[in-house]
Amino acid sequence: MAQFFDVHPDNPQPRLLKQAVAIIAAGGIAAIPTDSSYALVCHLDDKAAADNLRRIRGVDDKHHLTLLCRDLSELASYAKVDNRQFRLLKAATPGPYTFLLEATKEVPRRVSHPSRRTIGLRVPDHRVTHDLLDLLGQPLLGTTLIPTGETEPLNDCDEIRERYERLVQVIVAAGPCPAEPTTVVDLCGGDPVLVRAGRGDLATVGLEG
Repeated sequence: MAQFFDVHPDNPQPRLLKQAVAIIAAGGIAAIPTDSSYALVCHLDDKAAADNLRRIRGVDDKHHLTLLCRDLSELASYAKVDNRQFRLLKAATPGPYTFLLEATKEVPRRVSHPSRRTIGLRVPDHRVTHDLLDLLGQPLLGTTLIPTGETEPLNDCDEIRERYERLVQVIVAAGPCPAEPTTVVDLCGGDPVLVRAGRGDLATVGLEG
């Protein structure tokens, strides 16, 4: 049965966040709020947790998982970024965008795309997410909380609790988030390529609206 922590979205209680981080560090799966719907997250370096994350989400190893980073400098240590990409990332972070980039050796091979060696990266603009990342001291491995077989992310904390309390170890509830996934942009080629339209202005990431 999952621990359920009800936190303030703008001034979350540190004691509860520390407990949530301890559960994640011990291999637990967490449902947490972000600036674009709730997400399922786990510790980056825990293979069993990452496998469990994929199982709960109902995706295989070809589905891009995402590293949630504290800031742009942290993101740049996990992805190979040239000057042009850096300028675009700087304009769009923090914010509701996920970028597909070539992973560095800091990213465990088992969590990057098996054939492309790419990884999703983003810098969320949400106080609770940011405080959790600060307490953990490294990125979280995550995926949008979309139930298997469905297309829309979950946004209601009570529904998340009802449907996932036997699947995850902790739920950090901070009220409703925007019920829309991130905009996903592939930056591995020369120009930005839209993979999924979601929250966020497309012009910010060099794409037409």
